[in-house]
Amino acid sequence: MRKWTLPSALLFLSLLLLFADQGRKLQANAEADSEELVDPPKVEDKIGAVPSGLSTDSDVAKREAESISKKSLRSNAEKFEFQAEVSRLMDIIINSLYSNKDIFLRELISNASDALDKIRFLSLTDKEILGEGDNAKLEIQIKLDKENKVLSIRDRGIGMTKEDLIKNLGTIAKSGTSAFVEKMQKSGDLNLIGQFGVGFYSVYLVADYVEVISKHNDDKQYVWESKADGAFAISEDTWNEPLGRGTEIKIHLRDEAGEYLEEFKLKELVKKYSEYINFPINLWASKEVDVEVPADVDETSEEEESSKTSSEEENENEDEDAEKQPKTKTVKKTTYEWEVLNDVKAIWLRNPKDVTDEEYNKFYHTLAKDFSDEKPVAWSHFSAEGDVEFKAVLFVPPKAPHDLYESYYNANKSNLKLYVRRVFISDEFDELLPKFLSFLKGLVDSDSLPLNVSREMLQQHSSLKTIKKKLIRKALDMIRRIADEDPDESTDKDKKEVSSDNDEKRGQYANFWKEFGKSIKLGIIEDATNRNRLAKLLRFETTKSEGKLTSLDQYISRMKSGQKDIFYITGTNKEQLEKSPFLEQLKKKNYEVIFFTDPVDEYLMQYLMDYEDKKFQNVSKEGLKLGKSAKDKELKESFKDLTKWWKSSLVGENVDDVKISNRLDNTPCVVVTSKFGWSANMERIMQSQTLSDPVKQAYMRGKRVLEINPRHPIIKELRDRVVNNPEDESVKQTAQLIYQTALFESGFVLNDPKDFTSRIYDSVKLSLDISPEATVEEEVETEEVESESDAKQDASASKAEADDAKDEL
Repeated sequence: MRKWTLPSALLFLSLLLLFADQGRKLQANAEADSEELVDPPKVEDKIGAVPSGLSTDSDVAKREAESISKKSLRSNAEKFEFQAEVSRLMDIIINSLYSNKDIFLRELISNASDALDKIRFLSLTDKEILGEGDNAKLEIQIKLDKENKVLSIRDRGIGMTKEDLIKNLGTIAKSGTSAFVEKMQKSGDLNLIGQFGVGFYSVYLVADYVEVISKHNDDKQYVWESKADGAFAISEDTWNEPLGRGTEIKIHLRDEAGEYLEEFKLKELVKKYSEYINFPINLWASKEVDVEVPADVDETSEEEESSKTSSEEENENEDEDAEKQPKTKTVKKTTYEWEVLNDVKAIWLRNPKDVTDEEYNKFYHTLAKDFSDEKPVAWSHFSAEGDVEFKAVLFVPPKAPHDLYESYYNANKSNLKLYVRRVFISDEFDELLPKFLSFLKGLVDSDSLPLNVSREMLQQHSSLKTIKKKLIRKALDMIRRIADEDPDESTDKDKKEVSSDNDEKRGQYANFWKEFGKSIKLGIIEDATNRNRLAKLLRFETTKSEGKLTSLDQYISRMKSGQKDIFYITGTNKEQLEKSPFLEQLKKKNYEVIFFTDPVDEYLMQYLMDYEDKKFQNVSKEGLKLGKSAKDKELKESFKDLTKWWKSSLVGENVDDVKISNRLDNTPCVVVTSKFGWSANMERIMQSQTLSDPVKQAYMRGKRVLEINPRHPIIKELRDRVVNNPEDESVKQTAQLIYQTALFESGFVLNDPKDFTSRIYDSVKLSLDISPEATVEEEVETEEVESESDAKQDASASKAEADDAKDEL
């Protein structure tokens, strides 16, 4: 056994060395193969190879396919939670039953256009910011991947930094987010999402997973991704092709959204919603072309045999020619190329006569991001020539923006886009229109303004004043035309001449006034130059308008002979004003009175002092003239004792005088204010202001005048009692009650409501023959017994407080 020990050991060692050497060779070969597979081709070599900027190498495509199939956020990405308002918004969109999901494409294209506008504006002062080659092309590209159900939208705009991605797409909710959520809960209409600045999230109407790849000149390339599950992730992009600059959105479509992978559908949507975007929108579209390819050998031989059977002699020369020419055939082949979808010339550069109403409507919807079914009320397309040259298109929207009058004097809400020589400059340029016309949508393209200057220098440019002046004039002419074309605005004489073609415009000015009437009033307050022109646009109801709106011109045409003033009254609503005691004699004598029920009307009438040489007269103030009567002097003398006595008894009530009234018919008395002081309605408005100044209120309140009706039995009886015994306490109490009642009926707020109600109750006692000395019966005191339910509530409350205290510890 020992003699075999050494040979056996040597054999065993030899086998071990052999296997180890083969193992090392296998490992080396495996590593070499692995290196060949892992080492990817240089991505840089492919830049510019395909103009799409969306191509990837095979390994990248493989890794992306794995990521897509998992539909999960990358593990190495930085995770974030959506801001609460954004989460609410996305929940609404994802669970929406809204049928028109097409809006997602128009919103993404609109955002891409905004990004391109920004980079083009920056390039005016820094040409190097655009870069070279494909990066300098300002365009939008759309590409389909039917196999992976991915729709990609790419722009070469300004791009987003990492901070921008976090801020704009997740954590910080803009004011528009809350406003849109509230609007959605009321109307359920997603179609207005673009107007609130949150259009990006409409992508989740069709997607369950979205990637946003973005490169800003000042940062690295990053990927934002989310499944709309309350979280999103951001990571540095090291696997996609470098964008150079801009943003690419990869939309992983739901199964039911497969229609958006069809070229004809995308072409239809771009033509419908985005035809007037100012940058080319390119689709990577398929196209069938005829291609000559070598013919099949079998087919060629069969053709030769059939030709020989017909006639060898006749075809001998043809066969010789065929042998000389190569055997080919024509087949259909699918190729891909970029197809421009929006090659329409900018509307404002065209002759207005060549533009159809339908084109104006489509352009408005694109410009205003309003894709509802409603058309703009009116538009004005014009060119200005001379020292300052520009072209402009202005639109009157069908509805007022939700926040039109919120922070009116503090917020910048211009809706005009400014272009200089077809280059977009800004959509936040407030110097083009005054605030009261900020509801207008449109654009201005000027050849007179400089391009390569800062915004601050542009704001000071002398041409802006000329442009603004012409825009205001054209805007007011456009609004006046809305009224002129409305059959309801015509007088009885003109109504006979109104054609049936204008029936569709019936009531359009009433609708305009409902939406934007307050803006016209604010214009009268702010713009002294155009005050008279704006006054022609005013509309209101009157005592004779029968519920319809009336203009100042129509009012003047109905004025009584000899009437010098335009009568009006202010208050909270028409129903209250119709019953006002201030109108009694005016109605009786057939005078027409204007109803002003908007709080801004009080401010308006402080600036609109006259119109067409007619003064305005508030019928609740001093100075009302209805003609003199021969008995006025006699009445004044007859009630001299009463007016003098009553004035002295109201010394502490801020009453300046007691007079005989010419405006009352059935009411005993009213309280009017001095001509230049606040009316009762204005006092109420000012007292409701949060930061009102009591000192200023006392100064502006003005003196009050008690006007009495000399024909009313109460006043006549009071006069007789005052004459008999001016010191009678009951007479004084009655006079004070009458004054307080008149104060209340005239619209004033009582300083001491308790005193007024006490006097009313005393009057009720007298009418019920109850002694003035009668007192309220005292309540019998009993022991309070705690009910069983109250005891349980107290016990549960105590327990809850104790638990809270434990949690804090």
